Amino acid sequence: MDLSIVIPAWKEADNLAKLLPRLHLALSQLDAVPPDEEQDVALAGEHRGIEYEIIVVDKHSPDATAEVCAAESALLIQQTEPGYGGALWAGFEHASGEYILTMDADLSHVPVFVPAMWSRRLDAELVIASRYVEGGGADMPWPRRILSIILNVVYTKALSLPVKDISSGFRLYRASVLHALDLKSTDFDALEEILIKCYTAGCTIIEIPFRYVPRDQGKSKVKLLQFAISYLKTLFRMWKLRNSIASADYDARAFDSPIPLQRYWQRRRCAIVTGMVDAAESCLDIGCGSSRILGALNSHTVGLDISLGKLRYARCYCRPLVNGSAFALPFADNTFEQVVCSQVIEHLEAGEQPFLEMARVLKDGGRLTIGTPDYGRWNWVIIERLYKFFAPDAYGDEHITHYTYNDVVGILERLGFQQQQQVRYICGAEMILSMSKAGRKG
Repeated sequence: MDLSIVIPAWKEADNLAKLLPRLHLALSQLDAVPPDEEQDVALAGEHRGIEYEIIVVDKHSPDATAEVCAAESALLIQQTEPGYGGALWAGFEHASGEYILTMDADLSHVPVFVPAMWSRRLDAELVIASRYVEGGGADMPWPRRILSIILNVVYTKALSLPVKDISSGFRLYRASVLHALDLKSTDFDALEEILIKCYTAGCTIIEIPFRYVPRDQGKSKVKLLQFAISYLKTLFRMWKLRNSIASADYDARAFDSPIPLQRYWQRRRCAIVTGMVDAAESCLDIGCGSSRILGALNSHTVGLDISLGKLRYARCYCRPLVNGSAFALPFADNTFEQVVCSQVIEHLEAGEQPFLEMARVLKDGGRLTIGTPDYGRWNWVIIERLYKFFAPDAYGDEHITHYTYNDVVGILERLGFQQQQQVRYICGAEMILSMSKAGRKG
């Protein structure tokens, strides 16, 4: 199945009777081939239509919704959880398409716009029909428009989101990403939760201009007081998520952190690590995460991380990316001239296996740049205690192996490495050193 269309609807029979035929017509025009192949298919005179399903989610409406869905070949399901979010969750659960499109039943989301969204499906995990990007607009009463603008500004500023229209329900999702999210909101704030968790998971989000039009018939289901309370609750939950290490862009944002010490630490680390790397040689960045270090390293660098979310975000650095573990690097022996492993080994169980893997993929004479807190320094012991106090559930709580300078050098020397230059420290606490694998001259 190529596409599932999920339409929350309650007492929308009259609007559905108009919407569904128009939607079938728009969907019949969609092509199943990727956008980069559409020109060749068009020249060949072919049209490969998509396989789709329309899912209408109801809650036992006392109107003719069931009859309309039956007449227009739409699957009607009944939601079990309350609210707009509950309708979405029910629709997602039944959806079998590779992509999922959500839209309103009230004709404010016009079907003729669906092809424009479908054509951008390979560009992002989430495509939003946006009212607030250039070329978009909204025909709605001014009180509601002002409320919508305030909502979008507050959310995007408070949560550092590069999105203009976070409350648009006209969206196209890559289903695999959507199904992986842990979603909880049951009201209209579900839209914000989905978007923020997509972004936190490193997904690419694009907006294309769209003009919103008023509903054709009936009344809006939004209750302003309930709406406001649910949005505030969700804002607080999402703020905690956006500022946690679970956020895919956490390391990248720390580079520009409003906290001076965090900003200094990230920038100093980046400067030291990149200064130890030869720009002309191939490099593997183990545990790259979303750190700016990967983007600052040369174009011969491959980024590896175990977190898919971090890797999704790291696509912005335009470097080859690999999902893998430091305990079993998915590369052949003697592949790289350099390996970088910054702030990783303290998060791994103690043992030589990660170091053995670093040595294995390095060419003879290759350079290893490795960084980790030095637990032999009283500076770091005090800093970590303060870090855990002021930033609970951050990286400090994930430091499960405590290395000292002598520990790291001892392990690497047993594996045939030699220290290449003097160790560098950040605030006398975090050590970064460069070691060369046996065989390198000079």
